[in-house]
Amino acid sequence: MANSSVQVRRWTRAEYDRLIEAGFFQPGEPIELIGGQLMVCEPQGRRHAWALAIVDHRLRAALGSGWTVRTQMPVDLDDESEPEPDLAVVPGNPEEQPVRHPACLALIVEVAESSLGTDREVKGSLYARAGLGDYWVVNLLDRCVEVYRERVADPSAPYGWRYASVTPLRPGETVSPLAAPGASIPVADLLP
Repeated sequence: MANSSVQVRRWTRAEYDRLIEAGFFQPGEPIELIGGQLMVCEPQGRRHAWALAIVDHRLRAALGSGWTVRTQMPVDLDDESEPEPDLAVVPGNPEEQPVRHPACLALIVEVAESSLGTDREVKGSLYARAGLGDYWVVNLLDRCVEVYRERVADPSAPYGWRYASVTPLRPGETVSPLAAPGASIPVADLLP
């Protein structure tokens, strides 16, 4: 029996955007462009949706004016990635920003339950490769906030990069974005 290899067709962000504009996907279809591949997003359970609303509320309150917190909206990471993270913090107010997906990101937060492995390994590597210096995973399974920082090249990581520093923070501790160190948030306030 002959062995055959599977060929994967990689997509660019420009091609992906043209597919969206042409109406190729159904409205609300849970698709993201991750590392040149079209990925189906996992459905949100009640706890995930509730936690997302809580984290969104707490981030907005802690950051105040001068920051935009985007909820499940596309961000431009590189030429082959346009993910829709649960939350993305962008410097500036929305009316000051150009009409495009932001590429200058201060923080990305993923809320994880069934997606924990993907958020840690795949998305973590993708965000590190894109140069994001501050990435949080609100881990609903272990009731903690995992803070990922200090990007390093790692050929064994899915996208060739990973975070060297991973700090799990638990209720009783606080977390602050690197870009806004004065915006201290109790970890307990981010967990449902």
